[in-house]
Amino acid sequence: MKKENGAHKYRRDTLLAHLGRHPEAHDGAVNPPVYHASTILSANMAEWEARRDPSKRFDVVRYGLLGTPTTFALEEAIAAIEGGYRAMLMSSGLAAITAALQACVKCGDHVLMVDSCYGPARNFCEKVLTRCGVATTYYDPLIGDEIARLMRPNTRVVYVESPGSLTFEVQDIAAIAAAAHEAGAKVLMDNTWASPYLFPSFLHGVDVSIHAATKYIVGHSDVMLGAIITTEDMYLPVRTMAADLGHCAGPDDAYFALRGLRTLSVRLERHEKNALAVARWLQTRPEVSRVLYPALPEDPGHELWKRDFLGASGLFGVVLKPASKGAVYAMIDALDLFGIGSSWGGYESLILPTHPERGRTATRWTSEGPSLRLHIGLEDPQDLIEDLERGFHHLRVAAAAA
Repeated sequence: MKKENGAHKYRRDTLLAHLGRHPEAHDGAVNPPVYHASTILSANMAEWEARRDPSKRFDVVRYGLLGTPTTFALEEAIAAIEGGYRAMLMSSGLAAITAALQACVKCGDHVLMVDSCYGPARNFCEKVLTRCGVATTYYDPLIGDEIARLMRPNTRVVYVESPGSLTFEVQDIAAIAAAAHEAGAKVLMDNTWASPYLFPSFLHGVDVSIHAATKYIVGHSDVMLGAIITTEDMYLPVRTMAADLGHCAGPDDAYFALRGLRTLSVRLERHEKNALAVARWLQTRPEVSRVLYPALPEDPGHELWKRDFLGASGLFGVVLKPASKGAVYAMIDALDLFGIGSSWGGYESLILPTHPERGRTATRWTSEGPSLRLHIGLEDPQDLIEDLERGFHHLRVAAAAA
């Protein structure tokens, strides 16, 4: 876009293609170049002093740790897409979670953490924040505005993740945020499932939005990257904490994420289309008890998802009917297209067994049988269905032989 105010008049898909690009600053290059830089030279002492002005610490290129034109371009783009004030990049999604939490609490404070949170976030609260004198209480993801009764005078953070990790409950973010703000707490959200494109978190009262950009923003399973987007009042506290902790992102990672961002909407549209096709087929299978996917009309969180989200990603859960561990493993091992691996959000399909019951303390997770997590990639959905059909055949054979 040639004019600074151009972002206000264009639709989101157009913005994805243009945000963060400033060809006039790079000899007309369409994409921001990759700046590999630690030392940034100043022409003279006056320029040196100007760059070290504390009020401009995060606004100018002064040292590689604090950002380069490459990282600034990505930060500008993702903040604008989600509707936040500014963004900052971290080395991973977990680094983004931990830096955001540390920026908001001190010894003696209290955190309300959703019971269906990403496992490493729970681990950080229990193993690190506890040692720092910060208490954590876990709450039912479906609590809504009833969270007000859990607020304490020292509650500083209400942490949400919607849909929930592994179990995919949809939270009423607006209701939770209203209750949190009434009590003087900030709302931090892991918004990775939806990406900045499918859930406008700041319109629902979120103060700090956290992403594992490793997933859909990058989209190609080849970069570790995190991002934090904030409101104006939360930017300096979080950005300062991240810098004080030494967090930064590599320029090559930022470049790959920028390239992934340009096709985010196209990829998400295909992920959703494929995931719906596979999920609907799974609902018809005799081996399946439940499909945990808010985009399905039968899902308990569907109406809330339809109200708040602009679409669905390709990640969902499946609860099988009773089956042995050996039978489930035989099913997974028989799959050809579904990879067995951590993470998700790339172009390829993945599958893993999950154990949601192991990470619950405020609520009890019960299921009829083993649970799986599927990420549906960009392959032809019919091929994925046929692959899963082959897997179910091996599950039945293994079960019969047991």
